[in-house]
Amino acid sequence: MTQEKNLGGRPRKYNSPEEFDAKVDEYFIECDGPVTWTGLALHLGFCSRSAIDEYAEYDGFSYSVKRAKLLVEHNYEKRLGNSELSPSGTIFALKNFNWTDKTQTELSGPNGGPIKGLQVTFIDSATK
Repeated sequence: MTQEKNLGGRPRKYNSPEEFDAKVDEYFIECDGPVTWTGLALHLGFCSRSAIDEYAEYDGFSYSVKRAKLLVEHNYEKRLGNSELSPSGTIFALKNFNWTDKTQTELSGPNGGPIKGLQVTFIDSATK
């Protein structure tokens, strides 16, 4: 009987995307508090949030990790509409999902066309 040689590192907790997805879904069903990225990492049995991202590198897991992130992000979005909660913590969390907080100003001329230059003529009042 031969054993496979361990190439180093800890063995994976989840051997298939389906097993990973089932555990993610379990978190959303059983979570009695706010859904968070850290909470999901703990529920999955990881010791860091980045461990979830590492699974995206494993063959077949990319979609599962993206879906897990989107589910957490969706829950943060829903909290923004809750008038009883301060939005600052939720906004901070969403910035960790690459959301940005910026104002964008676009300048254009009539009907969205280019801005036409102005011609300015200076008149020397001393020559009048």
